[in-house]
Amino acid sequence: MTAKGNNTSVTHFILLGLTAQAHLQPLLFGIFLLIYLVTLTGNLGLIALISTDPNLNTPMYFFLCALSFIDACYSSVVTPRLLADLMATDKSISYTSCVAQMAFLVLHGTLECLMLAAMAYDRYVAICHPLFYHRLMSKSVCVKLVAVAYALGIANAAVQTQNVFRLSYCGLNRVNHYFCDIPPVLQLACGDTSQARIILYIFSALATVTTFSGIVISYMYILVTVGRMSSTTGRQKALSTCASHFTAITLFYGTVFFMYIKPSTGDSMDQDKVVSVFYSIIIPMLNPLIYSLRNKEVKEALKRKTHGKIFTQ
Repeated sequence: MTAKGNNTSVTHFILLGLTAQAHLQPLLFGIFLLIYLVTLTGNLGLIALISTDPNLNTPMYFFLCALSFIDACYSSVVTPRLLADLMATDKSISYTSCVAQMAFLVLHGTLECLMLAAMAYDRYVAICHPLFYHRLMSKSVCVKLVAVAYALGIANAAVQTQNVFRLSYCGLNRVNHYFCDIPPVLQLACGDTSQARIILYIFSALATVTTFSGIVISYMYILVTVGRMSSTTGRQKALSTCASHFTAITLFYGTVFFMYIKPSTGDSMDQDKVVSVFYSIIIPMLNPLIYSLRNKEVKEALKRKTHGKIFTQ
């Protein structure tokens, strides 16, 4: 959606940023630049490792590769703009750029939820139905799952963005955030926004609660199946393959649910900024580290690549 809403006179928005304290901005610039570089290096490096190591040619790592791509894109939607604003006096963003940023944020946030759910389903099939794993999780099925995730993500982004920018913006244009997030932009709309907020909550719930419920159900079956295993080694191996994924789920959904379930207070927007830093900037950096440090197969693949380079030099 790029057309302005009816009777909209606002041509640009002003992002108030993460903090108004000017003396902190150079320090924050250095911190977030380092985080962004680590995020890109970690996620793109993990994609390269998975793509070039034949031992990681499995559905689980196919989804992890897709998740790493999503995380790199997710962070890139927010962080470069934040870095630029931390060092600039003019923090304005055009109406069209605000629409685009919001659409890409919703898209990648939805994709993150759907990909974590797909990874949970993959672990469920691998542990609970191992004899049918290669049939149920064939390459074509995995590709279709990712394609469906993108289709649903694009649909949700289109609905959510249209929901916000069909409203009129006729004066106020100072967004109390460091990116064009839906709640602070809605606060600037002229007229009644109750219907828009209802649509926001419904589609946000569909993206988060539905996928989280699927993840919980998958892990309930996994725990029951693991509990029935007679081999201690088998139980440990099954749980170890889920440990990294469960950690990533806890971090992502924990911050998202905290943001949307916590009671609204006078300082809620400042709290939202801090929480949004965590799920849009910190978590994309942590995910490749979590899967690298807690995953034996990834660590072994990394050792093979490292040793291979040493021996070829």
